[in-house]
Amino acid sequence: MEINVHLTEGAARVALNGRFDFSCHREFRSACDGALGHPGAGAIEVDFRRVEYLDSSALGMLLQLRERAQASSRAVRLANCTGVVSDVLQVANFGKLFTMA
Repeated sequence: MEINVHLTEGAARVALNGRFDFSCHREFRSACDGALGHPGAGAIEVDFRRVEYLDSSALGMLLQLRERAQASSRAVRLANCTGVVSDVLQVANFGKLFTMA
């Protein structure tokens, strides 16, 4: 899994590439720490454009990010959710917890 954080005015985008599973837990947490540490980022966007797979541990990581973001009054948006990613997120009812595009 490759993770890149792009900081812009008003938001931080966490772009994922590859398999989003337990093996990238530390790397994802570190990337999110950087995004949440950016004072100008009112929102965190997780970009799934290049994600080919995600499992239940990835869902847990997203829930942890949501809790941490809410604690600092920030929103989390899940972007470019298509194919298998969209299917898994819909089955898990993440559309009720996150803004998804």
